Amino acid sequence: MLFLRYQDSMMNKDTNHSKTAIILGIESSCDETALAVIRGKQNSPPEIISESLFSQVEEHQRYGGVVPEIAARSHGNRIPHLLSDVMHKAKINFSHIDAIAATSEPGLIGGVLVGLMVAKGLCVAHNKPLIAVNHLEGHALSPRLSENIDFPYLLLLVSGGHCQILIVYGVGSYELLGTTIDDSAGEAFDKVAKMLDLGFPGGPAVEKMAMTGNPFAYHLPTPLKGTPTPNFSFSGLKTAILRIIEKQSNLSISDLCASFQNAVIECFVDRLKIAMRLYKNKFSLKDLRFVIAGGVASNQSIRHELQNLCQLEGFSYAAPPLKYCTDNGVMIAYAGLEHYFLRNFSPLDYSAKARSPLGTKL
Repeated sequence: MLFLRYQDSMMNKDTNHSKTAIILGIESSCDETALAVIRGKQNSPPEIISESLFSQVEEHQRYGGVVPEIAARSHGNRIPHLLSDVMHKAKINFSHIDAIAATSEPGLIGGVLVGLMVAKGLCVAHNKPLIAVNHLEGHALSPRLSENIDFPYLLLLVSGGHCQILIVYGVGSYELLGTTIDDSAGEAFDKVAKMLDLGFPGGPAVEKMAMTGNPFAYHLPTPLKGTPTPNFSFSGLKTAILRIIEKQSNLSISDLCASFQNAVIECFVDRLKIAMRLYKNKFSLKDLRFVIAGGVASNQSIRHELQNLCQLEGFSYAAPPLKYCTDNGVMIAYAGLEHYFLRNFSPLDYSAKARSPLGTKL
């Protein structure tokens, strides 16, 4: 009966597209506990009222990677404090909040459950709509946090667990052009860092070492180069690094990191050239927009080379601000804001999912 009353009240919510809405966002899919409050209108960069984030890096460093049980427990311990913090900094109470958005998929299931259950409880307690957000969609829309990027656009989504090329037609509408057939680029960065004992998280550590290295010191493979479908494969590249480590005693770690990073960039460039041709077959010259998002998008060398590629191919280039490349509550709140104006509310029995693709292959 409670669920039915909640559903009825949500159907009657005023969602005038011209009004401004305030959204609370909760992110707990991996090892960042993050909340944010934003205000905005549909299809416009929002005002970020407040945000708060707790990184669990120190809790997982001794294990060389994220431990799901520790992550879930930490989310449960930290969310109440972060919630109090963002509401205090925003100088509002729940009567001002129009909806609550929370990551519902994909991710470490324990952490996703914690954040989603907190959101559900707040929705019931304060009679607010729930908006279940696909974490990948949060990344996909994140470049629109700082600039008004029109749809459609070509997206390279590269995070710790995902590596995809998609066409973003609009909120909730995605076409998958290519994906990884094994490891993601982010996983490869982390695993190479672990092989070289560079610490956790691996991506920033490899990037830092690569700054002083020779990117052509080691000859490394670029898997799937030249193949007609823009898929990725990084498992063979990771294995090639392992073989070099095993065979060479006078190893230059900076050179190896630079060579590895350069090989990843070559893979991105080659695969994106294919994807850009596919994209050009669908859209006019005025619609040639490219976006990179996800944690790996914070890598400066990758950003620079993809900007060069866009210039050569006639695409505009956009990326989120560096602080919003990695997991954060602002991107979840913003995805929630866009869904709010589309009346895309979620039932209270919406289930958390460990896996959930963003786009379908058309």
